[in-house]
Formats: sequence, C-alpha cells, structure tokens
Amino acid sequence: MASQKHLKGPDVYARTFAADEKSLLAIAARLEARAKHSFFQQVVGDYLGALALGGNESVLDLGCGTGAIARMIASRDDRIGRVTAIDISPYLVETGKRLASEEGLADKITFLTGDAHSIDELQSQFDVLIMHTLVSHVVDPSTVLQEARRLLHPDGRIVVFDGDFESLTYATDAPDGGAETDRLQAIAGHTQGRVMRLMPRLLSDNGFRLEWSKAYVAADIGRSDFWSSTLPALRVLLPSAGVMSEREASDYVDKLESASLKNTFFASCNFYTMIARGIHTG
Repeated sequence: MASQKHLKGPDVYARTFAADEKSLLAIAARLEARAKHSFFQQVVGDYLGALALGGNESVLDLGCGTGAIARMIASRDDRIGRVTAIDISPYLVETGKRLASEEGLADKITFLTGDAHSIDELQSQFDVLIMHTLVSHVVDPSTVLQEARRLLHPDGRIVVFDGDFESLTYATDAPDGGAETDRLQAIAGHTQGRVMRLMPRLLSDNGFRLEWSKAYVAADIGRSDFWSSTLPALRVLLPSAGVMSEREASDYVDKLESASLKNTFFASCNFYTMIARGIHTG
C-alpha cells in the first residue's frame, strides 16, 4: 500500500512528517502568508462560490498544513457544517489547532493527524473534500484520489487546487536566465510537478466526473508580491532539501530580493482548480 513515508525525493513540503523544526517553521510561515494573499483568497472564494455550500455540509481539508484553508472556510459561512482538517505532520496539526483557537474557531474544526493515502476511520463521512496544494506533494496521486472517493458520500464532491510546478520559474541574471535554479527548486519543492495536467484523466479513472475548473497565473513582474513570502522560506528549505548550500541559497535569495527592489523581478507559475463529483457505481 502506498504511503507518504515511501517518498524517495527530497521535496521538503512532502516530508513534513520528519522535517526539522527550522524547516517546519519556514513551511508554516509560508503556508500562512500565502493563504492571506489576495490571490489565494480569490482562489478559495472562487471554488466556494462554485460549490454553493449552505446546507450544513461536512467538509474535509485533506493535507491541511497549518489549517489555513480550513479556518478560512469555517470563518466564511456559519451554514457550513463542521470542518475536519487532516495533515501528516503532527507539528503542523498542532500549529493549526493553536491558530484555530486564537481565531475563535476551535469549536468548528476538528484536527487529525493522518496520511492522505490511507484514512481508514472516516469512510463515507463527507460532502466535500478539499485538496489545496496537496497532490503535487504526494507519493501516489491515484491512491489519494481513491481514498478521497472512499471518504466522500457517494455523490460527494472533491476540490483539487494545485500548481503546475513544471511551469514555475524565477528569472535570474545567470547566463541561463535561471533555468538551473528553477531545476533545483523543482527538485526541492514538489514531487508531482505535472500532476494537474493529468488531473482530468486521474479524476475520471478514480470514480469522479469533472464538473468545474478554472485556471490562474500567479505572476509577479517588476516587484515580488505573491512570491515574496517564498523567498525567506527558500533560504531554509533549499539547503534542507540538499540542493544548495546555505551560502548558495542565501546568495540566490539575496539576488531575487535585490531584483524586486530594482523593479526587475520576475516569477510565475500556473495554477488550476478542478471540482468533480463522485460517480455512482451501483
């Protein structure tokens, strides 16, 4: 059976179950900062609007990280039923509990620790299951989708939002324009860089019918904005992944931050949301 702990690559976001505290602090800070950005606020607003929730639905945020999306959902609409948030990292789950308590949402969200490849105890309990930047980091996307199908009610809906990280690029003044550092970031930052290109077929193969989708580009041109909170994380996470030394990572980020100050920064990545409904089989 597939397990996240079978991961072979160095993707730091995929190894939060075993990461050191310095890396976890950097990851948590990045997850919280990006969730507050207007881009992610729009993304979540778009898919909640498409879901048209309002009937006391049960919602599962699978691969919740610090619970930023679960908290966003729980705080937006009192008509939504209880939200469950699951992550493989005990550290991030405890962080999520603390933040939910600080925001007065502790009674609306249940936090659990678990591997998205196998959540045995919650079969057929949810109306909506959200995977917000999860599938790019899992060992086996098909197994995770099969698990999602089992966790949902027969006609429940799944929301998959993630980046097409093969398109992620940070321009630099290197002779190759940043191609090599893009390659190193790809090794360090995701496991399934092309998974969203495959998602329509993966959904169909695993018992879902695609109902809604939307494409986005997160691009900072001139000055860093959405990507600005990634830069301090890269100082920690690139060395943690073993793709750069601390000095190399620091020099890399220094140059990116300098480019932003000079209004010559460029970073971009494509993102996609897909909503699909479970297909009755009997």
